[in-house]
Amino acid sequence: MKRTHLPLNGLRVLDAAARHLSFTRAADELAVTPAAVGQQIRALEDTLGVVLFRRTTRGLELTPEGEAGLEALRTGFLQFEDAVRAMQAGQSSKSLTIAAPRDLSAKWLMPRLAEIAASDGEFRFSVVPADAQIDFTEANLDLAIRWGEGPGEHEGEALESDGMVTVERPGGGADMVIGWPGCLSEDARALVRVGDAGLALDAAASGLGRATVPELIARADIAAGRVTLIGEPKVARYGYWLVAPLPQWRQAKVKALVDALAS
Repeated sequence: MKRTHLPLNGLRVLDAAARHLSFTRAADELAVTPAAVGQQIRALEDTLGVVLFRRTTRGLELTPEGEAGLEALRTGFLQFEDAVRAMQAGQSSKSLTIAAPRDLSAKWLMPRLAEIAASDGEFRFSVVPADAQIDFTEANLDLAIRWGEGPGEHEGEALESDGMVTVERPGGGADMVIGWPGCLSEDARALVRVGDAGLALDAAASGLGRATVPELIARADIAAGRVTLIGEPKVARYGYWLVAPLPQWRQAKVKALVDALAS
């Protein structure tokens, strides 16, 4: 059944004017002029085809037609308020679903989320693998992390890092270059190929050769001495970006997580 178009502004003015039985006091409540209240009431009367108020010697009075709908109208506004509170409840829960590349999740994101959860016990996280094309509508995501030159079609903020680093096992490993999609070397005498930067880092730590990976992926392993740095970090065109469509990006819980992850 097709829903009737509701003149919500006029109904809100009707509710205020009926409670005060005064256009002036209704105008004060609604932060408009008494003339604007009068115009809204006249427009509502035209739409409904009924007279809602009469002026008498005793002041403003509701007509029987105006009074007939007030109880249902006020119940409706209370239900609107309940609906708004229900929609906002998800913000206070701090429960988020995050999509991220598997290697970044294992090497960097999970430890960061553990730190965030330890400092704010209200956070709850669901982490899913990020596909090449992130679909926020189908996956019901709040936030995603993508590898690229920028946020793409979404809102976004870059994760700070030192770019790309080349690493190997402490003491050196095989004289080979370990490649992964998007970072394959053309100058190696022998080449080991793996599926992602995290596997490339693990291969280097195992002594299979040297790998060039995002500094963010290697940061913890370098600090722990699992791999050693060869040369200096290099600025990279690509990087990791926190991204979300504008509606999700504006949510308080998403903003809080972005601030925590980007700090």
